[in-house]
Amino acid sequence: MKHINEKYTTEEARKELKTQFDNGHPCRHLVLDDFFSPEAADTMFANFPPLDSLNVKRKSLNENKSEDYHFERWHPVFGEVRDTVQSEEFAKYMSEITGIEGLKTTPDSLGSGVHQGGQGSYVDVHIDVNYNPETNLWRRINLLVYLNKEWKEEYGGHLELWDKEMENCEQRVAPWHNRAVIFYTDENSPHGYSKIDIPEHESRKSFYTYFYTEVGEGFRYSDSRFVSRPDDNFLRKAATGMKESVKINAKRILKALGVKSLDFQDKNKY
Repeated sequence: MKHINEKYTTEEARKELKTQFDNGHPCRHLVLDDFFSPEAADTMFANFPPLDSLNVKRKSLNENKSEDYHFERWHPVFGEVRDTVQSEEFAKYMSEITGIEGLKTTPDSLGSGVHQGGQGSYVDVHIDVNYNPETNLWRRINLLVYLNKEWKEEYGGHLELWDKEMENCEQRVAPWHNRAVIFYTDENSPHGYSKIDIPEHESRKSFYTYFYTEVGEGFRYSDSRFVSRPDDNFLRKAATGMKESVKINAKRILKALGVKSLDFQDKNKY
């Protein structure tokens, strides 16, 4: 598979990754360093689109970041990587290591793209929407690959994987260069990252792809929603709870009226 590190694609590696994924925390996940070939990762880092060029800006009580998925505007390596992770061969690979049969991705913003955050960027802990309304597919797996070559521990920005009850942060993953995180996305996988503190020239960069299956047994629609950390102050918890309640109720009204939700874009949160 073009641009994927061969050490993760051998038969022996696939078996080991499946074992690791099955034996993970309540939020089943893998953390894989050097996931892309060094040449691909370094080229993506060197040619990552400027923060102000990304089309979607998300700034609210619970998030501050940008994203985009217009690969035709970027260096060709981004399109090559996207084509690989959206291929049937890679989808079968993802099914093999996660144990979820029939995984596939989509050629839209709910398929692949990039995230980026500047000074002060953050995304509060949240649960992902589990449905792609354009394709009627069930969202199951997130693949994130960080592209931060000079990232320092003190910058923060670790991906946090919490337990369902929001009592314990089960895992903190630093966004090191060419580090992939593959994780199951459902009610058991609240995740986000705290506010970063970085130099003016730096930003938190990642490439994402989301994988789906056909809607089947066990599916129950779940909208995206932010949830409070235990150490959030009372006012922040109250504001988050009120905002999310208003959002979800508004979507229910739109659905009852036969109108599609106006913002299924809030699926991209990392």
